[in-house]
Amino acid sequence: MSNTTGDMNDPAVDLTDDGRNQRGSGRYIVGLALSAGLAGLLYGYDTVSISGAIDFLQTKYSLSPALQGMVISSIMIGGVIGAGLSGFLSDRYGRRKLLMFGAAFFFVAALWSAFTFSPATLILARVIGGVGIGLAAALAVTYITESAPTNIRGALTSAYQLLTISGIFLTNVINYFIASSGTRDWGVNIGWRWMLGIGAIPAAIFFGALWFSPESPRFLVQIGKVEEGFKVLERINGTEKARRDVEEIQNQIAEEKQANAQFSDLFKPGLRKALLIGIFLAIFNQAIGMNAISYYGPVMFKDMGFGGNTEFLASSCVGGIELVFTVVGMYLIDTAGRKKLMAVGSGLMVVFALGISFAYANNYQLLMLIFVMCFTSAFAFSMGPIPWIMIPELFPTYLRGRATGICTVFLWATNWAIGQFTPVMINSIGGMGTFLVFAGTNLLCFLGVVTFVPETKDKTLEEIAELWKPKSEQSNAQLEVARATADLRQAEADIKVAEAELARARRAKERAIATKAAAEALVAAQKQR
Repeated sequence: MSNTTGDMNDPAVDLTDDGRNQRGSGRYIVGLALSAGLAGLLYGYDTVSISGAIDFLQTKYSLSPALQGMVISSIMIGGVIGAGLSGFLSDRYGRRKLLMFGAAFFFVAALWSAFTFSPATLILARVIGGVGIGLAAALAVTYITESAPTNIRGALTSAYQLLTISGIFLTNVINYFIASSGTRDWGVNIGWRWMLGIGAIPAAIFFGALWFSPESPRFLVQIGKVEEGFKVLERINGTEKARRDVEEIQNQIAEEKQANAQFSDLFKPGLRKALLIGIFLAIFNQAIGMNAISYYGPVMFKDMGFGGNTEFLASSCVGGIELVFTVVGMYLIDTAGRKKLMAVGSGLMVVFALGISFAYANNYQLLMLIFVMCFTSAFAFSMGPIPWIMIPELFPTYLRGRATGICTVFLWATNWAIGQFTPVMINSIGGMGTFLVFAGTNLLCFLGVVTFVPETKDKTLEEIAELWKPKSEQSNAQLEVARATADLRQAEADIKVAEAELARARRAKERAIATKAAAEALVAAQKQR
């Protein structure tokens, strides 16, 4: 760690009790979460806009299954590049700047995609857009994680997934109306351009929202801008909690500096386990098959006999149910916990993937739609949002951006594989075989979650970082000392608050006594008259 940190005793960053006691603002932190979460809207929009356009593109350019997969999956190639760079760049230049660069990349790519005239230029435009989404996706969740209060961190971080699903739902509806606005020939020549180009609108909104947002408070403290970080935390949590948060962050930074913390720590015992868990969550967020439905839903429904643009309507129903159960997941995540929801969701997805396979084998249209909606609902409250939430939680501040970036590279690489090979799988082993494969990956996901994924509910980011420290008698003793010191500081802070309240009560009592005495004197004077 090359950056210096501010000292709590330095007059320039003196955060001791100065009499102010600002209350935290729920509206402020929700605003920050929604601003950063708009990265999810971009991701959701692209996921479904290309699924609506791909049938028209296939007709226009006579795409083979492999080239069809490349058009869809090309954005993931850019995503891998963007995610790989995001962590290293954000740990140097900050979360907010990289998020703004991501929005700008996607804005350009969306407009470019709408004006391409060959598969090659469309693929190149989508790679550029993927760099933007790759930069923004992991950092958006990291930004929210580093800003949110512990007790609602899961719900606020779910804003990313909520906006992703909102983008999916709205884009399905937009695709349906665009496809219904003209003839088939119009869709082949013009309609798909609208589907892809409208993505510039959420990108511009995302950029504008970030313009008025602050930098991550934990990152500010990390690079020595303690007063700026404190002010952001003060608006989020209130004055007293902000002081304690800054002190806790600085204590962790001091420990890291004393231990000569560096990037290679990520591959040593302790944090190496956190990295493996993060990679596991990243891979299975994609490998369980939801994106196969998102990317190829209209094509799947059309192959099953849905016609007259009803395949877009069916996909809209799937997007609507995903939106509803994402909200359910936001409500449950900070009460039921991350681990339990992922275990329940992945277990249910095994059953529903088998149901989709059965419906495919027997050409049951309605049954397939029902099982797809059930599969989607289980994904939406479990393996959809929670890996995005947990991955940044697993790592200490000095590694969070880079470690999350590494995990997100695996996420995007798996996403690319799903986009690239799903049409090849459906073409070779059919829909039944494809979803049997996804049932198997969901079973592996369930076993992994139950076996070695920890619970992070109700833990501060600094407490989670303690999980990965090597356990020895000395380290345990140091941990107990640190916890006792933190408890002592908490008690001292509570005593200060109580003393301040007591002093206010005494002043109020003195004012009441003086007022009473003055009133009695006035009454006595009136009686003498």
